[in-house]
Amino acid sequence: MIEIHNLTKKYGSHIAVDHLSFQVERGKIYGFLGPNGAGKTTTMNMITGYIGATEGEVRINGYDILESPEQAKKCIGYLPEIPPLYMDMTPNEYLKFVAELKGIGRDEREAMIRDIMETTKITDVQHRLIKNLSKGYRQRVGLAQALIGYPEVIILDEPTVGLDPKQIIEIRDLIKSLGDRHTVILSSHILSEVSAVCDHVLIISKGKLVASDRPENLSAHLAEKMQLSLTIMGEERLIRETLRLMPEIRKYEIHHSVEDGAWDIELTAGEQTDIRKKLFSEFAKLEYPILKMQSSGKSLEDVFLELTQDEQAADGKEEA
Repeated sequence: MIEIHNLTKKYGSHIAVDHLSFQVERGKIYGFLGPNGAGKTTTMNMITGYIGATEGEVRINGYDILESPEQAKKCIGYLPEIPPLYMDMTPNEYLKFVAELKGIGRDEREAMIRDIMETTKITDVQHRLIKNLSKGYRQRVGLAQALIGYPEVIILDEPTVGLDPKQIIEIRDLIKSLGDRHTVILSSHILSEVSAVCDHVLIISKGKLVASDRPENLSAHLAEKMQLSLTIMGEERLIRETLRLMPEIRKYEIHHSVEDGAWDIELTAGEQTDIRKKLFSEFAKLEYPILKMQSSGKSLEDVFLELTQDEQAADGKEEA
């Protein structure tokens, strides 16, 4: 569907995108993540042909975005962070204008616009001026223009920025529904949104790709240490002694529990070590009941921070 090879963008001595390579498969929703200044928007602008690359190539359905821009761009619908709206038009007028620009024939234009307005749920406001619409509805109109022509790829740059929680949920549900008919690339700073909506996550840092996988696989891959929270009923001295004699445990902390005669424990085990069965067995020998045992895995936010922390640390040093 989309092939990106060795994509590079330089502004003087500054490298915004650094030899980026990845592929986007048909029929999936991709999350595109990175800190501010990591090169996300620059990459999206090169994919859509808004700006040219210094090096490398972008192919959409086999068409090179620079050598065959017309054919390649027909496969793409793009919603920039600031939707390209004409405020003195109504949504209906605006979508007709966009359809003309995209070369949609008159015989199919009206039916397509009706269908897309129903998909984006703007039919009820189609005759109101865009400047009088809420930001949520304006975002829907911007999304509707990206869908004109039914492109196979939809690229969305921060589509929920500035929206209230209700509008975010509505746009998120709309994006999920688009995944049934389109391949979607979604740039967002809301990591919970990416986890909830996306099938695959791409993380870039300093213009380089640092991770590419399903959200749950990224979390599992980086969970090098097992962290457990336990509540155990028994004598503190023997609990400490049992934990101390288990070589798999790297560290632990014990505190009084709200449960009478029990202790809350936070412990960390070594890499790829699952000691839950052993803990149960050892404390069963002492007849000390384990009232709670809960493992804490890494969230996508933890993964994002871990993969991009070198960049943030470097930025901090430069500012200092």
